[in-house]
Amino acid sequence: MTVRLLVIGAGSGAGNNLIRSLRAGDPAFVVVGCHDDRFALKKSTADRNFLVPRATEPGFVAALRRIVETEKIDLVMPNTDIDVWAISRARRRIPCRLFLPRHAVVELCQDKYGLTVFLRARGVPVPRTYPVTSRAAIRKIYGRLRSGTRAWCRIRRGSGSRGAVPVASPQQAVNWIRFWEEMRGVPARAFTLAEYLPGRDFACQSVWKDGRLVLIKTCERISYFGGGSQPSGASSISALAKTVVEPRVAEVCVDAIRALDRRISGAFSVDLKENVAGVPCITEINVGRFITMMNMFDLTGKHNMALAYVRLALDEPLHIADVYDAVEDHYFVRDVDTVPGIFHADELFNGIGDARQRTAQ
Repeated sequence: MTVRLLVIGAGSGAGNNLIRSLRAGDPAFVVVGCHDDRFALKKSTADRNFLVPRATEPGFVAALRRIVETEKIDLVMPNTDIDVWAISRARRRIPCRLFLPRHAVVELCQDKYGLTVFLRARGVPVPRTYPVTSRAAIRKIYGRLRSGTRAWCRIRRGSGSRGAVPVASPQQAVNWIRFWEEMRGVPARAFTLAEYLPGRDFACQSVWKDGRLVLIKTCERISYFGGGSQPSGASSISALAKTVVEPRVAEVCVDAIRALDRRISGAFSVDLKENVAGVPCITEINVGRFITMMNMFDLTGKHNMALAYVRLALDEPLHIADVYDAVEDHYFVRDVDTVPGIFHADELFNGIGDARQRTAQ
């Protein structure tokens, strides 16, 4: 029987990348897409597409129900935190399979500060982090970090490094938060101040079923999309990344996800950075969805993670002997208005001549 999938956010980078991964895994899949933006939806590579309300609007779940029923959808696949939260909360009203952990896990992971407190209490490496109660409290909080001159200031909810910036003094943190209060209407209490992590930047993606780790992969972010125009110089969206074999990174992620629920199921994408001692610390867990550069995990190694996700969600048999599907030196290259490229290190310069000026000997 043909499997029919509904991809939320079709036409976005994450949506089209997910569709690319799904078709690479099984060309027989029928992929239906939906989006609340008709212009983005026009770029969708799905077989059929539907305009829906925003996930925050009352009609969103009803629209999904209509699509699921008319298109005979087997599985709904969200692509953003907002989508995950909305369908998780309404899971009993959506008449097809979802592959998500308990809603309490979704809520915990989507509060970065709450997640940090939870993981630290269970011995999982995380940066020292404190909530900002007011701008007047920032100097005292800054002193508690004991991290030298730098700290990391960010909004505790949301994605895409929203409101995130390194600060070199309490006054810089005050000014940054004041800007967001006055220009964007974000209150000071929405922010946290955290230990600045200077080391390597990792992403780890995994899929689980009933408490069992099925597949896990790791990569390192090297440069950032739009990083030059960001105050932080960084972003959660990589312009250049590479696959890496880093068992210690995988181990930290496994410990964190197991701590969330002994019967955990679904997809988990974890961001980590090394502290001054080189220990990878978890900065956030994107629960119930894949990250935008999922193609890197699906089109390298032995196993396609998006395909594994679908098989597990539909209770189809899936046996993977070595759950850490780690390969090295595959590079993910991305820029605006192009399909992301994935190349092995040995292929990077094939067909490219070097016309740079050489220094005379």
